[in-house]
Amino acid sequence: MIIGVDFDNTIVCYNQIFHKVAVEQGLIPVQVPASKEAVRDYLRECGQEDDWTEMQGYVYGARMYEAAPFPGVIDFFALCRRNGIKVFIISHKTRYPYRGLRYDLHQAAQNWLEIHGFRDPQGLGLTSEQIYFELTKQEKIDRIAGVGCSHFIDDLPEFLAEASFPRGVERILFDPNNKHLDVQDVQRKSSWREIVEMFG
Repeated sequence: MIIGVDFDNTIVCYNQIFHKVAVEQGLIPVQVPASKEAVRDYLRECGQEDDWTEMQGYVYGARMYEAAPFPGVIDFFALCRRNGIKVFIISHKTRYPYRGLRYDLHQAAQNWLEIHGFRDPQGLGLTSEQIYFELTKQEKIDRIAGVGCSHFIDDLPEFLAEASFPRGVERILFDPNNKHLDVQDVQRKSSWREIVEMFG
């Protein structure tokens, strides 16, 4: 068994930090719900798409360290290590933001993994060969196939439904807000606790 896991919005939860930064920058009223999607939708409705794009680069770069792991995701990686299950982090992530300052988003993500013990040999113990940030969606798909994943966990149903997604890989949709109840041909899980139970 070889399990691949997406990074953004699957391992990392950005709800609180996006809300915090948007309020700091005066882009939203504090009453907007504290979720990434609510912040995005508010700014788009106000015609502030460029502000949203620039804020993403800022959060994924300068403020990445403030983002939180989803509850239970550390337990999942610990389970994999205990049980000798090979696990990879495989993400589609641009190197630099589309707008704003030129933060190295790959390095910020690597730093986040260090902070939360993913790279600690005495902790979760992932090596560099188990962490991939790919520049394109197709490169992400190719990596999933290349490392031989038997399962892949992602928050985007449209990614799991890609025509070029490797056949034979069990697709697990991480859907913490239960937004995709009608999605077909995937195993849908609403929490990392459910995923831990699935593999435990």
